[in-house]
Amino acid sequence: MRLLLCCLGIAALLGRSLACPSACSCSAKKNGRLLAECAYKELLEVPQGLSPNVSILTLSANRIGWLRRGAFAEVPEVQSLWLGYNQIGTVEPGAFTLLAQLKNLDLSHNKIMDFPWQDLRNLSGLQILKMNNNRLAGLPRDAFHALKDLRSLWLNDNQLTTLAEGTFDKLPSLSQLQIFNNPFNCSCKVFWLKRWTESTSVSITKGGATLCVAPGRLKGRAVTDIPEHHCVAPSVQLTYLSNLDNSVTYDGLTLTLHCSVAGSPPPEIRWKIKTSTRGVEINGPTVARDGNASLSGRAKQSQERFLVFKNGTMAIPKFSKEDEGIYTCLAVNDVGMREVSVNVALAGSENPAEDLLQDDPQASHLGGQSCYKGDEMDPSGAGEKLVIVYHMPRESKSKAAGAVPRVRLGTLLLALGIALSW
Repeated sequence: MRLLLCCLGIAALLGRSLACPSACSCSAKKNGRLLAECAYKELLEVPQGLSPNVSILTLSANRIGWLRRGAFAEVPEVQSLWLGYNQIGTVEPGAFTLLAQLKNLDLSHNKIMDFPWQDLRNLSGLQILKMNNNRLAGLPRDAFHALKDLRSLWLNDNQLTTLAEGTFDKLPSLSQLQIFNNPFNCSCKVFWLKRWTESTSVSITKGGATLCVAPGRLKGRAVTDIPEHHCVAPSVQLTYLSNLDNSVTYDGLTLTLHCSVAGSPPPEIRWKIKTSTRGVEINGPTVARDGNASLSGRAKQSQERFLVFKNGTMAIPKFSKEDEGIYTCLAVNDVGMREVSVNVALAGSENPAEDLLQDDPQASHLGGQSCYKGDEMDPSGAGEKLVIVYHMPRESKSKAAGAVPRVRLGTLLLALGIALSW
């Protein structure tokens, strides 16, 4: 009886380990793992009934059109998965999430346009990824960042027009890359790729041409031949302007900052303002050419204090203590980004120099002038310190709190130039 039970137990274990769908042929390897060969079977979907200890699953050259969530839940220990030469157009999120031991994944020669890149985060042991000859038009910057062991990446013969800078930065094991036969738009967005190919030790396979299809002046040229002068990183200069020197105003001071930028393509100008009561980001002009505000709704309410013009000038009418803070100008183009900041403070009294030194111990008195600036860059990265000093006549102090004081401007800091280059 015991012998019979033992034999039945062994038979059950062998039957489980050799479980194999009728469309496949399965064979045991010396290490006890299974090879499931299911290629060239006209299969329309991933077959059910596979043994959980399958380590190699071949599904190439079938007619599989989609991969559902958990499609490979039966084979969590699979290490090599071959799905090339199918008709896969849809891959649901979660299709590959459970395959933590996967080392080789072949999805080449399919019709994949969109892929659940988040699935790759669980495949940290992946070494070979073939996604060539699909219809991929774009990749997230961090698509492959979890693949520390990835050695070979095939992306050739897709519809990629650009690649985000840093796409291949976090792949310490990468030794082979194929990106040829993609319709690259050789704007400055891919200029980083030229620099990267010149400095990397990764072998970039030249089975085809990595050529530009646009813009017209570069059509047919290799991506690595983009002229240097076409793509120049931004430089930025921030100056403080005033036409109120030695004048009398009844409406208060208008602070005017001007951001000058250069680069190719011409950089966009953006502003970041951080005061004690608000943080504002402005990504374009807020004043139209006719002088009217170009914002509406909530954006207008949050930014109406700051008048930004297309030429890079920003004006803050009736500048007060509440507007003190860090003003940052950013220059952004396809090659990169540069920024410069100024920390603006306001001080004034009958004896502005005396009060300023009490309020701001870092400020220094320059040659008797009412012009003050911090001696060094702020260690917090706030930028240069610009302190605007004004003189309030004695008679203004006796006015009611609600009245607008008459302010005579002392010597202002007319220009603060901070130039940053690439």
